[in-house]
Amino acid sequence: MPTVSLTINGKKVSREVEARTLLVQLLREHLSLTGTHVGCDTSQCGACVVHVNGRSAKSCTMLAVQAEGADVLTIEGLAKGEQLHPMQEAFREHHGLQCGFCTPGMIMSAVDLANRNKEPTERQVREWLEGNLCRCTGYHNIVKAVMAGARAMKG
Repeated sequence: MPTVSLTINGKKVSREVEARTLLVQLLREHLSLTGTHVGCDTSQCGACVVHVNGRSAKSCTMLAVQAEGADVLTIEGLAKGEQLHPMQEAFREHHGLQCGFCTPGMIMSAVDLANRNKEPTERQVREWLEGNLCRCTGYHNIVKAVMAGARAMKG
């Protein structure tokens, strides 16, 4: 079995995995980082979004061995101790969640958007989140939360 070595949330890790192990499986099953969710197994829902080398990626479509040497950030790595990341705080403040299942993937996607675009428009937010599905909300509060989080991240 191959060994994959990478940095996850600032910590170097190495694990022996089967060649067919998905990144999401490595995170959840081998490292107990269960904030990254599996929602559809077909890369349609976005619940599994993490950052790989600073860019959002659906971890259910990436083999763990493809992340060899990568820097991976999960929802668990966003907060600084008890202090929420500005995007997490914006989701809380603007009620951008209901059941919370899609929230980690939404937040990780939103952080990537805000890193690329400091002042996204409502339309840009909605287009960016097309790969993230929420079955509970009408997206209105999610969009408000992303826009507020982007403003907070900007300064």
